[in-house]
Amino acid sequence: MTKSALQIARAAYQPKLPQALKGAVVAKEGEPTQSVADQEAIKALFPNTYGMPLIQFVEGEAPAFPAINVGVILSGGQAPGGHNVISGLFDGIKKLNKDSKLYGFILGPGGLVDHNYKELTDEIIDEYRNTGGFDIIGSGRTKLEKEEQFEKGYEIIKELGIKALVIIGGDDSNTNACVLAEYYAAKNYGVQVIGCPKTIDGDLKNEMIETSFGFDTACKTYAEVIGNIQRDCNSARKYWHFIKLMGRSASHIALECALQVQPNVCIVSEEVEQKEMSLDDVVTYIAQVVADRAAAGNNFGTVLIPEGLIEFIPAMKRLIAELNDFLAHNGEEFAAIDKAEQRQYIIDHLTAENAAIYASLPEGVARQLSLDRDPHGNVQVSLIETEKLLSEMVSNKLAAWKKEGKYVGKFAPQHHFFGYEGRCAAPSNFDADYCYSLGYTASMLIANGKTGYMSSVRNTTAPAAEWIAGGVPITMMMNMERRHGEMKPVIQKALVKLDGAPFKKFAACREEWAKETAYVYPGPIQYFGPTEVCDEPTKTLQLEQAK
Repeated sequence: MTKSALQIARAAYQPKLPQALKGAVVAKEGEPTQSVADQEAIKALFPNTYGMPLIQFVEGEAPAFPAINVGVILSGGQAPGGHNVISGLFDGIKKLNKDSKLYGFILGPGGLVDHNYKELTDEIIDEYRNTGGFDIIGSGRTKLEKEEQFEKGYEIIKELGIKALVIIGGDDSNTNACVLAEYYAAKNYGVQVIGCPKTIDGDLKNEMIETSFGFDTACKTYAEVIGNIQRDCNSARKYWHFIKLMGRSASHIALECALQVQPNVCIVSEEVEQKEMSLDDVVTYIAQVVADRAAAGNNFGTVLIPEGLIEFIPAMKRLIAELNDFLAHNGEEFAAIDKAEQRQYIIDHLTAENAAIYASLPEGVARQLSLDRDPHGNVQVSLIETEKLLSEMVSNKLAAWKKEGKYVGKFAPQHHFFGYEGRCAAPSNFDADYCYSLGYTASMLIANGKTGYMSSVRNTTAPAAEWIAGGVPITMMMNMERRHGEMKPVIQKALVKLDGAPFKKFAACREEWAKETAYVYPGPIQYFGPTEVCDEPTKTLQLEQAK
């Protein structure tokens, strides 16, 4: 396999570990825990894994460990650093006993159910250290929820003599890991299950999980490209760039990128929802910034938009809910109507408020809302090109203002969507170190007989040697939420806190950024050089930890 010069250099990088993990470790147990909400309901569902203590690893004496066989699964969407979690796990179990073995299940949780696996050896692991992607074993989105899946998985676990399973995933995958841990504990199967916090969206975090892995690298990757666009924007001085960024459930990526690049506009979905802004309110806000900049002779700028914005606009949420309901019951009749008349047919059958909003939407977006359904019959919100929707509506508003003499500029929009580009980037030094530490910590949780825990590494704005490694019971992060009409236990998603330091910093600066051209150009991720350039954590972490 041909390798780039950077790949060859990165293969030699030795990730930094917390001091406490460098020698022999012992597990120090803290206070018993409880779930973030719905304590009685969660306790009843997880009698064997609820209320367990927090764990912190400290330096101690090294007992002799027997060889153990461990399985590992990559679950859900890719995030930079996954290979280093596996490398850290591999090195950790080999340090405990050189005869320990690691088995990777192929293409996600489905590999466990289908008995599709391979042993991960030194040669394989060494090919993937410090690289991006999940291609060592692939990932998948099969949900582990049913008893027959647990039993089918247990067959191969028994056959391979696996004592512990590590599931690397986001909130849903780790919820499934906890359900699996509870099931195997209830059956006395002697199989431990440990989770690792992954998602570039940054919405799997709490006091014990400071950040999900991949968020740092993805934001730095996007911020580099946005910075490049801003440099072009400030050079040509004739375009408005509408940039949509990944993050359907939360706006952490958009907010972090805004803090790094200082755009003219950044919309934060959580604020839109809290202020009950309409789509027109959002459009008016952007159009006003465009008009104000035009009045100062600046017909250019940048607008950052989170992917899930539409679902946070209360009026749009109500429209989508009514559309889903209406088309579920009248799908056949709708499909039989001539395409040219479908839009009017929907307008005629919606309640007045929703009909007015639907009628105000550009033709293309209205069609996406009514035609492209997922297998459950719901609108596929992620397919809506929000960046084009907003720029078209801003353009219409500016044209109306021009007639009224309220706007004197030229408006030429450009559109971008940054998503997949950030998922498999070569991990930053921060993510390379953090992920390796998470994997190594998982091996220590296994050695200490723990199950139903998530690997936790904290104090992450300090140098890596001072990081605090341990474990947090997954049940501690759970609450009950309605999913597909039923109440289910799930890890609580972390949305942008409007009273948190990162948002407050952004809110304090945005008026100036809107008016001035205050762009920052972060440049590409640096792997070699001064520590302040190479090892810097996200602005979000620095502000949250006031460093």
